[in-house]
Amino acid sequence: MFASKRLSRRLTVMAAAAGLLAGSLGLAGTVHAEGKISIAQQFGIGYLILDVVQDQKLIEKHGKAQGLDIQVEWSQISGATAMNEALLAGALDVVSAGVPPMLTMWDRTRGKQNVKAVAALGALPNYLLSNNPAVKTLRDLSEKDRIAVPAAGVSFQSRTLQIETARLFGKDDFKRYDTLSVSLPHPEATTALISGGSEINTHFSSAPFYYQALAANKNVHKVISSYDIMGGPATFNVLYTTQKFHDANPKTYKAFYSALAEAAQFIKADKAKAADTFIRVQKSKLSPELVRKIIEDPENDFTVTPLRTFVYADELQKLGVIKNKAASWKDYFFDEAHSQPGS
Repeated sequence: MFASKRLSRRLTVMAAAAGLLAGSLGLAGTVHAEGKISIAQQFGIGYLILDVVQDQKLIEKHGKAQGLDIQVEWSQISGATAMNEALLAGALDVVSAGVPPMLTMWDRTRGKQNVKAVAALGALPNYLLSNNPAVKTLRDLSEKDRIAVPAAGVSFQSRTLQIETARLFGKDDFKRYDTLSVSLPHPEATTALISGGSEINTHFSSAPFYYQALAANKNVHKVISSYDIMGGPATFNVLYTTQKFHDANPKTYKAFYSALAEAAQFIKADKAKAADTFIRVQKSKLSPELVRKIIEDPENDFTVTPLRTFVYADELQKLGVIKNKAASWKDYFFDEAHSQPGS
């Protein structure tokens, strides 16, 4: 499923005005009237909660409980940059990305659009994989190695790697492995890792790709995971929006948040049906057995509760990636999430 034609037209207009947008974080943007919401997700099983919400029309359900008929527009876009531009321009109401890109938006829009997170979409690890037998730890990486990440230097994977690199080599050298990093989508990076013979011999991989790589090539092994770096289970992706949309649409926002919470409960209660939902909604070619394996893996927790997001906020502020220092995770999540036992 790809972005709708309507959204594509919006993004085309935004692209033409990219020069203006880059310097206009103070733009008000347009916001839908109460009873409408446009949501964009990226691709992959990390967005399962949204697949369930869409499949079961849970936003519409919770809107009707408040006497409100909500029109929901769903889109899929690859990459946080396009998401963020669309959000700031008012072409989208809610977008999704990893925790570091969300924190960057929170940091840059404080006192302007005041972007904050709505909810977590789950704690799922990313694995740094290598097919180079000499690479057993990060310290073993050399100039001969190339690390595939979705967006070199700025993606969830790169920021996570930078945090660990700073711990190993000091704050001033936190970008050490950026020079070895290559921007490459997960599918292509996985193919390169499995086949071997490519300059890409290392990949900071998300599900389902690390499952596939580990199963397909005995030389592929885990070097470290994001959970190792974060000190335990940590949120992978989040949803976020502007203060204006949050405040102008209280019933719609409440219905949306309630829908997310119900979807998370559904996944925990019936993982087999959740797997079927993912395959159907995403028209996935993954085997049902692999999808069920991923959803049933105890490392993967599809929850709206933010976990260890403050580790990112604290570490990235120390590195100077973000300027504003958060006192707690509640500083960059809207109030509706504060009842969760987050971190």
